[in-house]
Amino acid sequence: MGSKIVSDANAFVKFLKLCQDENKENCTYMDDISVLLVEKEELLHDIISGNQPIFFCEKAQPKCEPETTADTSVVEDTLFKVEQDLGPQLLSVMKARQLLSWYTMAHNPNMPWVEAPGTLHPLWVRCDKSDPCATVWLGVETVYSGNKTSGVKLYTVSCKGPTGDETSFTTLDELKKEHEKRHHPSTVATKGYAQYNLFCSLKEESMMFESQSSVIASLTWNNVEKVLECPPLSSKASLNIKVTVGDIRSPLYQTYREMEFLLALAEGLRTGETEWLEPVETQSAVDLTRALIEELENVAQGVPGHTAKASEKQKAKTDATAAFSSVVIERGDLDFTEQLWERMRKSVTSYQDITECLKIVVKAVKLGKIKPWIHKDSNSTLSKLILQSYQQQIDAMPLAGLTPANMLLELGLDKIRKDFINYLVGKELTTLNYLSYYLDTEVDLQEQVIRVRKLHHLLEILGTCSTFLISCPFQKLYLNQTNHVFQLQIKPALISYFYEKEQPFSWAMEVSSGQGSKEVKTTLYLSDKPLVDHVSFDLDVPLDESVNGESERMSYYRTMVSCSLISFT
Repeated sequence: MGSKIVSDANAFVKFLKLCQDENKENCTYMDDISVLLVEKEELLHDIISGNQPIFFCEKAQPKCEPETTADTSVVEDTLFKVEQDLGPQLLSVMKARQLLSWYTMAHNPNMPWVEAPGTLHPLWVRCDKSDPCATVWLGVETVYSGNKTSGVKLYTVSCKGPTGDETSFTTLDELKKEHEKRHHPSTVATKGYAQYNLFCSLKEESMMFESQSSVIASLTWNNVEKVLECPPLSSKASLNIKVTVGDIRSPLYQTYREMEFLLALAEGLRTGETEWLEPVETQSAVDLTRALIEELENVAQGVPGHTAKASEKQKAKTDATAAFSSVVIERGDLDFTEQLWERMRKSVTSYQDITECLKIVVKAVKLGKIKPWIHKDSNSTLSKLILQSYQQQIDAMPLAGLTPANMLLELGLDKIRKDFINYLVGKELTTLNYLSYYLDTEVDLQEQVIRVRKLHHLLEILGTCSTFLISCPFQKLYLNQTNHVFQLQIKPALISYFYEKEQPFSWAMEVSSGQGSKEVKTTLYLSDKPLVDHVSFDLDVPLDESVNGESERMSYYRTMVSCSLISFT
């Protein structure tokens, strides 16, 4: 073997070994190849299983040689722009194969003239997709038999742009032939993978807005029969549930808006600086409060038609809520203080608003103009004042300083706690005993806000997941602390109604043979987003248009991963 090839291989693997031993995350080999040490998932999008670190190579960023100038700031700006604008620099397939061959030679015990480097992380090279196969990655990793190196696995990843034309997809027979051409196995096994977004339809996802919350059904099954087949009921299935508080598609979005005002008010009382929310109502808070008092006076005086009108408004409001969401938190038994809270939270924009509104209410109560109904377990200062008015024994109520704002905060806490109790206990999801920590009114107001907020987070999870969890209450939830995703193992039959009507946003089939370290796979991935982020693609069909004008179909990027096993024995 040529001495130059041997010396080049020795130099390259020594360089990799040095980077690995010193844990260097970014270094340059021979001025033209950048070598980075990263976690596999960051770049390969789970194309290859495992989570060990890898080396990946790309062309080094070209050095900028700016013209001589006295203004150093111009030089710095130029260098900064070059670094920012170039992005990943790709290598040709020919150069990538050379790097992989050096790595392979160094691990081959049959080539003693190339110094063995010991154990090296897998090596992956970014390619420019310029070859006929549209290769975007080439990779290599060592295979061991006991403690000895017995061979290497060479990986080829190719990717093509999106299309909705299923006739252009690689068929199962073609994938099997590709695998058999490389490995000549006596038997092969097939496996399918599919992922569905159950939180909304694909049409809604692409045309309306993108949500931060998601309910992803992931299914795997054996014995694939055709491309894009629907997972059978014998599949293994799990739900990966990500909940983002404040998602506009959440069934509890209106509750979130209510909590948002409560938190803003509490934060303002804590810090002295309040960021008031944009009012929902067009009328001022004072006018809305006066209108509420007048309604109660009319009811007390028996004004004809008033009760029916109020009831009609409440029904319209409930119908609108039900149309938006399957999780209705709003109750039909709001007492006076809860109705007051509802009006004020949607309209107040200052502490002055709060003070004026409560002055109107307290005056009406003291003068006996209204004797509103209050829940007997209400805990707010205003509720207690109203209850006192029933016996004509009203304590002095100085509405000065932060007292009115604290009183409003009490009203909100009282109302929201009752909403949550109504839902959680009413649905038999828990009991009052289990909720006692969150409902404790003996702690200070700020601590009460913190505990109610925790309950709200729980309700957000239940609201998002209720459709999928209602049939499996005894399943166990696993919380991935890194990604804040709940994972739930589930029977496919419980969610088949949802995914059978959807198109998967990710689908894959693999053909495999061999066992253990000698197992090899050939896999086709179809995905709505590219699994490779360092190359561009030509769009065969716009992603939002139908194919042949017949029915709206997903357009998929097509990624093929092939593996070759090179044995040294």
